[in-house]
Order: sequence, then C-alpha cells, then structure tokens
Amino acid sequence: MSAEPPVPLAGLVDHLFRHAAGEMVAALARLLGLDLAEEAVQDALLRALQTWPFAGIPDNPRGWLFQVARNRALDRVRHETMSRDALQWPGGIVDLAQRGDGSDGGRIGDEALAMMFMCCDPALGRAAHIALTLKLVSGFSVEEIADASLERAPTVAQRLVRAKREIRERHLALEIPLPRELAARLDSVLEVIYLLFNEGYAAHGGENLVRADLCDEAIRLAQLLAGNPQTDRPAVEALLALMLLQRSRLPARVDALGDLTLLADQDRSRWDRGFVEAGLRHLERAAAGTEISPYHIEAAIAACHATARDAASTDWRAILRFYDDLVALKASPVVALNRAVAVAMAEGPEAGIRALERIGDDPALAQYHLLPAVRGGLERRAGWKAEALRHYRAALALRCSAPERRFLERQIAEIESELSATAPQ
Repeated sequence: MSAEPPVPLAGLVDHLFRHAAGEMVAALARLLGLDLAEEAVQDALLRALQTWPFAGIPDNPRGWLFQVARNRALDRVRHETMSRDALQWPGGIVDLAQRGDGSDGGRIGDEALAMMFMCCDPALGRAAHIALTLKLVSGFSVEEIADASLERAPTVAQRLVRAKREIRERHLALEIPLPRELAARLDSVLEVIYLLFNEGYAAHGGENLVRADLCDEAIRLAQLLAGNPQTDRPAVEALLALMLLQRSRLPARVDALGDLTLLADQDRSRWDRGFVEAGLRHLERAAAGTEISPYHIEAAIAACHATARDAASTDWRAILRFYDDLVALKASPVVALNRAVAVAMAEGPEAGIRALERIGDDPALAQYHLLPAVRGGLERRAGWKAEALRHYRAALALRCSAPERRFLERQIAEIESELSATAPQ
C-alpha cells in the first residue's frame, strides 16, 4: 500500500470505476445476472471510498476493485437466497470463486465487448442501446446519462429497467456475435459510439458546448473494438480515426469563457497534434480491404481540416467532393446541411444559400437550430444583413446549448448595430 494518495482520491476512484466498471459487471453478469453484478460492483466502489483514505491506495487499484466486487458477489450467493437470475447463468459459484482479479486485461476486455454487443441488440431499440451502453459498459450514473441525453433522470431509470427486463425475457446472449452475424450487429454498436461522441463534441443543450468525457468514452469504446481481432474491421478503424481527428480540436472549440469559437477562428496551435497523428494512423489502417463506410469519408474530411496549415489553406473543393461521396452513400438532411457549408466555402456564400434552399423545407430540420444559424452566417457574408438578422433570430428561438445561444446573441447584436449605423437619421 502507498502511504499517501498520489492524486485526489475521489478523482482516482471515479476514473478507475468509470473505466473498469463495465468490464467488472460484464465478467460477473455472465455468472450472476445483471442486477446482482451491478450491486457487487457498486459495493466495491463504496468500499474503496471508505477504506482507501485510511489504508492507502492499493498497488493494483483495478484488481482490488474487481476482487472486492467478486467477493461481495460470493457473499451474496453463499449467505443470501440465491437470486433467480443467478441460476440462469452457467458456471455458478465455483467459476466465480476461480476468477482472477481482472488485471490481465485479456478475457475481461473481451467480456466488456460482449456486454457492448448485448446492450446494442437490435431487439432493444436505439434509446435503450445508448442508455445501457453508458450504464453497463461505461459506468455512467443515471444522472450522468440523463445529462448526456437531455432527459430527466426518472425517464432514463425507467428505460434501463425496461431494457434489462427485455434482456432477461429474451435471454439475450452476453457474447461477441458469430462472424456471420457480426457485420450487422457491429453497425448498431458503431452507431451508438458515433452518437455518444457527437453529443460530447457539440452538445445539443445545457451549459457546455463540449463534453470531453463523452468524447473520450466513445474513443475508449472504439479502441476496445479495434483492439480485438474479431471486431477490428475497417469501419471501426475509420470511426476511431474520425473521432481522434475531431477530438484534437476540442481545446480550441471554446474560449476561456466557454464561448463558441468557429473553426475558421480557432487557434490551431491549441489543436492536439498527438490526436491528429493517431487519427491519421487509424485512417491509414481503415484503408485495408475494399469496404468504404460513411465513417471513412467523414474521417477523410476531418483529415483535410487537421492537415491544413491554417483556415485559408483548407482544400474546400476536396472537402466538397468528399461530401458528394457522402451524400451518395448516406443521404441525410444533416449531411446535406454540412455539404452546403462546403459549397459556400468552395464557391461562395450565395452558392451555399442556394444549396440550403433545396433542403430548407425538410421536416427533419424544422427544429434544428443550425439550419437558420448557418443560413444567417452565409447571408451575413453575402452582405444581406436584414435576412441574416431574421435567420439568426429564428435560430435563437430553437433549442441549443448555452454557448451557441450566446454566439447567436452576439451576431444579432453586431448586425443590429451595423444596421443602426447605416440607417437614415
């Protein structure tokens, strides 16, 4: 035991628990069922918070947590009425007692992957996929999941209860799918990771534009997939490349006050070059084979930004070609909106406005604040101040994060000042 904690105890426990909870729950759930496994792991965290301040942090904190969780589960099985869930899983108490401490990262990591695939079973639905993955694989609390999904905690709790009941009633397997089933199942897992990263990169509400913890957790989950030969596919490498390249920009996306900084105005010296280099390496690995996924194209777009010396040297015509490819592969209103921005940067703001007009009536974008916000920005660049003001106000009336709201308010104030200065006296 070390005499003094080298870092603040609460932060260390939170970090360890966040990154090991899913693996421990997965290992124990195979034998005991989800509910008892979660209880045992929660008990291990509580025990750490109670004992480490006095006894010191163990040399192997991760192994300590797993051993305490395992022993707690053994006590429950031996000394209490064995739950119905525990009887449904093979192996039982002997296998549980023979488990290691999880410090080798081998089978435990595989079980975390198995848990991820179970959480993303098509029978459960997308909302359940996200909630279950964050809870069982990532160790998020109900309150943290509610914050990430902009929902009330009781709603998330009820969703988790229903999803776990579905898992039990459908006898969903805690295993990595067979090769013939893997491709289809992998798509659901990648979609959840992608959505999780995007919410961290540009939160749809709340006080913070950026949630680095969500971005980093999405990257960690993708790294689990990339690190296993069964699940290391080109699409996995492409998504990991995309997220690493986007993650590199987080330090520059907001200023010291937490306000939004547009890409063209970002201080690129603050971009994390380590993430850029890692992203480019994974993009190169993604090129193996003949598979081209939307993640490949989005990663290529991110690479164009990451490798440009400055905003002026960005190859927007190449980015526009990539967006044309992306529209052909994965047509969606949001992709079309992003393509319109690329059109504006490559061909001028009026061309971008024409591209926006073609998607302006799409019902999927009716409540999306970025549609009028982008149009307002292009109209301002074109010198159409009254039209820009109208669209910025329309964007401000829709749901967005607090930093985005402050950005829109600044644009409105600036345009109003400009119009006032040029108005006849």
